[in-house]
Amino acid sequence: MTSQLTPMELETARMIVESLNLEAVPEDIDPDKPLYREGLGLDSIDLLELSLMISKTYGFQIKSDDPDVTHIFSSLRVLADTIEKRRTK
Repeated sequence: MTSQLTPMELETARMIVESLNLEAVPEDIDPDKPLYREGLGLDSIDLLELSLMISKTYGFQIKSDDPDVTHIFSSLRVLADTIEKRRTK
């Protein structure tokens, strides 16, 4: 079953799959499942790479000492929403 992704969620899912070379179909990523460990199975290095890609693509940084960092990477939906709110390009 394919979840209905918003355009930003789909764009974010594609960025995750492409930048991390995952063997996943972006359209099939559950927007509410965790990105880290269980769920999509990303590790801390993946999240660092993803943060760099987000910075380059959308013009804002997600730093490891950001008090919301755990929440930001909690799911595709939250990450896409954060990008939409904070993006500068």
